[in-house]
Order: sequence, then C-alpha cells, then structure tokens
Amino acid sequence: MADGPPSRLKDRLSAELRAALKAGEKVKLSALRMLTAAVKNREVELRHELSDDEFMAVATREVKRRREAIEAYEKAGRPDRADTEREEQRAIEAYLPAGLSSEEVDALVEEAIAATGARRPSDLGKVMGIVMGRAKGRVDGRMMQEKVKARLSGSRRSGGPRPGASAP
Repeated sequence: MADGPPSRLKDRLSAELRAALKAGEKVKLSALRMLTAAVKNREVELRHELSDDEFMAVATREVKRRREAIEAYEKAGRPDRADTEREEQRAIEAYLPAGLSSEEVDALVEEAIAATGARRPSDLGKVMGIVMGRAKGRVDGRMMQEKVKARLSGSRRSGGPRPGASAP
C-alpha cells in the first residue's frame, strides 16, 4: 500500500499521551505508550506512516490482546490485574469507532446468510467473510462467530429462524 494520508488519530494519541503524563494517569499512560509502540512497529513493518484505517487495525489488535489478558487474569484469580487490563482496554477503545448494537449484528448476520445462501454450519466461512468485512472492526470476531454458528445450526432443520428465537 502506498503512503496514505497522515493519521489524525496518531496526532491525537500523542496529545493524549502528553496529557496523561501531566495528569499522572499511570494506567492510561501505560496503555497509550503500548499503543504508540505497536503503531511504530507497524509503521516499520509497512515502511510508511499509518493511515487512520491502519491505525484503527492496530488499536483493534491491542484491544483484543487486552480482552484475552482479562480472561487469563480472571481464570488465574487475579481480579486486580484484570481491572488494570480493563482500564487499559477502555483507553485504547477511545481510538475505535463505536461498536455495533446487537440488533445491527443480527441484521448483518441475516444479510450475509441471505447473500450467500448459507444453510449449514459448514457455510460458516462464507458468512463470516461477508460479515466481518462489513463490520470492519466494530464487533468482536469471536462473538460474531458464535452468533453465526447459532443461526446456522438453527436454520439447518427449517431454513427459518431458530425455534424459540425472539424477533429483534
């Protein structure tokens, strides 16, 4: 990819990093420093300054890492570390677009199933490709996969909505 326009998100990150440093917000400062390092590493990989879209892809990966760390700390009985990771996650999520509502996710799943003609759980890949492309980082992939699997396994028998499923 050629050099994209300079990232306004990157400028915002620098400003918020300075503000967190001045305010003494240790956890936020730590999260923003880690995000800055991840962005710089990605720029070195790509050999150009990141566009806002590329920046958001890096931020999305960092949020996912925080989610995984939260789960690991909770399983290990470390709620203090899990809380720190949650705070870092919130600081990084400020750089991402608003997530999709449950109704919007359901509508995306239905559109993708209709577009692909998917009927069986084995069609999961086709549906996920369309859904994740349209969602563009505004929804957790694991949660989306669970919704698609549930919908496809429910449609196996009747081709319609799952029995007992409530309408949005």
